[in-house]
Amino acid sequence: MSIPVVERKRFMVGKYEVIAAPLPHSVQMLRYTVYLHKTRIGAMVSVPTESDCQFLEKPPVVPPLKIFYVTSRPGRPKKGAKPPVPLERNQPGFREALPSDVSLDGLARPEDR
Repeated sequence: MSIPVVERKRFMVGKYEVIAAPLPHSVQMLRYTVYLHKTRIGAMVSVPTESDCQFLEKPPVVPPLKIFYVTSRPGRPKKGAKPPVPLERNQPGFREALPSDVSLDGLARPEDR
């Protein structure tokens, strides 16, 4: 039994020329190489559409990378920084004592869980 060999195909997608050639060591898969004015602009493994070819021709602008500084340690105080000022009772965020009329009977105790 002989293995069928896929032949090369050449076709146009809009203004782009596409050449489909078999992938090495593959019986069925094709590599679609896209050309524009005899200049190779990219290759794909799936059949390209015109928007795929436009994307290969003019890829979107990639924003510059943000530089990671080893010296910055977010969440930790810098060396030589003043210690934080302790909270006073009037400031928001201070845990106040519960009023005497609040009941916590409905909550499960940690021992009961």
